[in-house]
Amino acid sequence: MTSIILIFVLQLIYVPILTLRTIFLVKNMSVAASSFGVLEALVYVFGLSLVFSGHQTIAGMIVYAVGFGVGLYIGSRIENKLAIGFVSLAVNLLDLNEELIVVLRNKGFGVTVFEGKGRDSKRYQLEILTKRNRENEVMSIIEEYEPKAFIISYEPRKFKGGYLVKSMKKYFRRQNEGHQSN
Repeated sequence: MTSIILIFVLQLIYVPILTLRTIFLVKNMSVAASSFGVLEALVYVFGLSLVFSGHQTIAGMIVYAVGFGVGLYIGSRIENKLAIGFVSLAVNLLDLNEELIVVLRNKGFGVTVFEGKGRDSKRYQLEILTKRNRENEVMSIIEEYEPKAFIISYEPRKFKGGYLVKSMKKYFRRQNEGHQSN
């Protein structure tokens, strides 16, 4: 019974590590991905050695599989809380909402406005790039000011220049100056 509980606990540790390693790898964060890879391999080998120790039972194998599934759920929840990376939102509006644009900009979001021609009339699109951990905040603001907006959210892989990059550089410059004066 102890080995079955240990197998389950190991899966609850292993799979979130696997999930985070994969995410860090996809986001090109090689050092973090490598570190999680080492931990993943250690837990994996130890867990498999318990399952295939010669005393394998159907219950042990089922617990291994269930632990894997629960671990995936936990890993995805952890990743959602960390919200690593950036998100780009394309917000399509029927009318130009200057108040929404001002509110978004005052909250620190870079907003680019495009005007286009739809089937029946002019349309407007706001393009917003922000950190993933602020995506729900942006969505709430848009919902409050434009409940009928059509929004597409996606994760950009690479970007260069622009408002967000400039503001990040200023932030890191201020952080470094603060650490040097201490």
